[in-house]
Amino acid sequence: MELDLIDVQFDLRKIKPRELEEALEDPFCVRFLPDHERSDGASRYFALGRTVADRYLFLAFWTNGKAVRVIAAREMAESEQRFYDRKYAEFR
Repeated sequence: MELDLIDVQFDLRKIKPRELEEALEDPFCVRFLPDHERSDGASRYFALGRTVADRYLFLAFWTNGKAVRVIAAREMAESEQRFYDRKYAEFR
């Protein structure tokens, strides 16, 4: 997977590219496809993932199967973290 971080709209000093990759490659990452269509036809995805350092991240991104462009990234909200933990418990 190639990570495209050109013109990102978030601070790369707070969330490192390595952490973005770890969250996307998390085997228990929860991914969502928005239920509404965009006028430009592009599909954007949301992901809830955890890094090796146990940091919970929310990501909005698009992918063409080879490259991933992260549009937004932030720490998960408490409710998102509880949802991730419930899904994680189902797989263990």
